[in-house]
Amino acid sequence: MPIWFAYTLVVLLIITSVLLTMLILLHRGKGGGLSSMFGGGVSSSLAGSSVAEKNLDRYTVLVGIVWFACIVGLGLWLKLATASGV
Repeated sequence: MPIWFAYTLVVLLIITSVLLTMLILLHRGKGGGLSSMFGGGVSSSLAGSSVAEKNLDRYTVLVGIVWFACIVGLGLWLKLATASGV
């Protein structure tokens, strides 16, 4: 496989890593963790989850799948590149 494929996967991996970190940090805490120890436990509990939270979950899963695919693709590319001696 050409080298530009690896560079494309690396750039996509960096972008999805940053995006996945931001999406995870946007999620609302469920309580009982470190955030509740420092006063973050006081929140309004609304019944059910909103459409925005469901979409945030979907986007997080989608970006996570792309992130995982980039890692698997880089691993396969590295295996093929070392086998062919490039």
